[in-house]
Amino acid sequence: MTTLSRPGTGDFAPHYALYVAAVPEGDLLTILEGQLEDAAALSALPGDHRYAPGKWSVKEVLGHIVDAERIFAYRLLRIARNDATPLPGFDENLYVPESGAGARTVADLLEEFALVRRSTLALLRSLPAEALGRSGPVNGRPITASALAYVVAGHAAHHFQVLRERYAS
Repeated sequence: MTTLSRPGTGDFAPHYALYVAAVPEGDLLTILEGQLEDAAALSALPGDHRYAPGKWSVKEVLGHIVDAERIFAYRLLRIARNDATPLPGFDENLYVPESGAGARTVADLLEEFALVRRSTLALLRSLPAEALGRSGPVNGRPITASALAYVVAGHAAHHFQVLRERYAS
């Protein structure tokens, strides 16, 4: 894989801009690898804590991060492989209660995140430059494989920041 350049605004739908902007400058693979350490640093958070009534617990946020990364990586794979089949969106609010994250431990969820992230990294390392530049339809809007890689990193960064700011005691 070649170095990924930050995607332009035309490479993704506007609702992903928050995630792309959350990715610091630098080599994306290094940033993605560094997030493994960022995640491990969250191991002391109280798993059942919610910062407000009706908000997800720490464990539910971690489960959401894992589910979303799987979905983003699947989309990235499909687009990189030149599959132009339209891909649907997903409703994270329906996924969270079905994930069973609340019945798991923080350590187990962090281990799953590490496994999923290593899989995402392996996928990215395997892709040639031309695959990363491909675009496909997701939820009715075009997005490039490269932009999805940034969405993976930015989504995790966003939620890690929320966990540090709102859930840490």
